[in-house]
Amino acid sequence: MGPRILVTGVASAAGRTIAAQLAARGIPCLGSDARADTRADRDGPAAATVKLLPATDPDMLLDLRRLVDREAINVIIPTLTVELPVLAAARAGFGHDVRIIVGDPAAVALANDRLFTAWALQAAGIPVPRFAVPGDLAAAPASLAGLNGPVVVKPRIFKGSRAVHLLAGSASVSWKNMPAGQLVQEFIPGTDYVALVFGTPARNAMAPVAVVLEKTKIPYGRAGSDEVSRRVPAGEAADVRKLGLAAVRTLGLTGPVQVQIRRRADGTPVVLGVCATMGENSTWAPELLDAVLATFMLPAFNPASFRRCPGVPADALG
Repeated sequence: MGPRILVTGVASAAGRTIAAQLAARGIPCLGSDARADTRADRDGPAAATVKLLPATDPDMLLDLRRLVDREAINVIIPTLTVELPVLAAARAGFGHDVRIIVGDPAAVALANDRLFTAWALQAAGIPVPRFAVPGDLAAAPASLAGLNGPVVVKPRIFKGSRAVHLLAGSASVSWKNMPAGQLVQEFIPGTDYVALVFGTPARNAMAPVAVVLEKTKIPYGRAGSDEVSRRVPAGEAADVRKLGLAAVRTLGLTGPVQVQIRRRADGTPVVLGVCATMGENSTWAPELLDAVLATFMLPAFNPASFRRCPGVPADALG
């Protein structure tokens, strides 16, 4: 029997994109969303949709479990960042016959908080922009000198590109009055990329997938900042691909991951952030969905379930 797939957040751009990719393969899916209007977009697939409680509701997992049982779902593809920690923590409770395409709880928790991500990557020697939190800057303003110029202020927990702000200068900023839960990051001016990675465990893995996309340069905080201009050919930006794989491996993530990467003025790539799910840009990399569908053939979606593949690139194993 083939997979019976549920795409959560199907009213979002990512959800519609993934449902469309499944439809193009002739694979039916069910969509769920917490929004009142779960009708398919007029330009998207005509997938059946149901309303599901939001991830912030304590009964969301009960609601989801009932839906899974009622519709005989055996693969869940989450598309909303807010769902990931909840689904990662509860994954084992759905049984071995239900694959939830999300990483392990500890890894997802690291990726879900931009400050924790930066700490973990920096500790492992993965290049990241210089960063701080407003409380530290308020207590020691001189520490901002290391950020050298424009800074980006963003929520530690992802809330969309509109919540990210670029500050041309910081002299007049009152850091002590800034809302809690913010990360201040050095502005990186160079070429903008997203590495789409399907992460696999280091020592018992099928080959990881890594596709590099170049993004259109649009200022922070404005609609369209994630617009992709092209898929980078395999022979280009090898350092970006390797950095994306290294970030995913360092955080211990498995499954689909988006790694935001920019180049410094000297060309050095650095990791801006990580999102541990498939996104709208996955339409440029059908290999990601292929890898997700391949997990249906495994005993369960967890590190021990991956089979060794002789084609694992040496630079991906660390």
